[in-house]
Amino acid sequence: MPDRLFDDPRFAGIYDALEAGRSDLDVYAAIVDEFEATSVLDIGCGTGTFACMLAQRGVDVIAVDPAGASLDVARCKPGADRVRWLHGDATTLPPLQVDLATMTGNVAQVFLADDEWRSTLHGIRDALRPGGRLVFETRDPAREAWRDWTADQTLTQIQPSGVGPVRSWDDVLDVTAPFVTFRSTCVFDADGVVLTSDSTLRFRDREEVAHTLAESGFVVDEVRDAPDRPGREFVFVASRGA
Repeated sequence: MPDRLFDDPRFAGIYDALEAGRSDLDVYAAIVDEFEATSVLDIGCGTGTFACMLAQRGVDVIAVDPAGASLDVARCKPGADRVRWLHGDATTLPPLQVDLATMTGNVAQVFLADDEWRSTLHGIRDALRPGGRLVFETRDPAREAWRDWTADQTLTQIQPSGVGPVRSWDDVLDVTAPFVTFRSTCVFDADGVVLTSDSTLRFRDREEVAHTLAESGFVVDEVRDAPDRPGREFVFVASRGA
């Protein structure tokens, strides 16, 4: 199931304004170029910013997300008509043979149970051509990123046209390794509407991620540092095994 906020039309409509400055997507676009991928599967595509970016560069893109409201926003963006949008997840994909699969924005951490994570990896592997690659990021648990997830440090204030002032922030509710649960709050000041959603992320260490990839038929080619967040995340590059 998608996070409740991402499936709320009102929140989905302002999400891009809240997440302005996605320099991490430039890193992924460079990886697409590096591996000369002409077809990309974008898993957990959200409001479609990355998928549309690639499509406008001539890449054949299939983008999948379980949040229908986010996909509705994605379909209205420039380049969206060149993307194949799928409502679902990596376990519900039609037959595909793509060059590269991506999970940006720490999507890999939303899969909490071991069987859910492995099913996702198996679905991705089946969608890749022989030798195709999976690239994704996940936070290094040793850095304890959640310590910065407080209302004062995560507060974002925007004023989208036609919406009025909006405030958004996160608060950590529980840390029980390897799980971190937090509450996202979004306040529309013009009419006082308050949206909240509780989410849990799983922080897997480098060895655990590598092990589950190998179990799911991948070969880990390398683990990179995230250039826009040095020392904070692992960027896995894995190839579909024989």
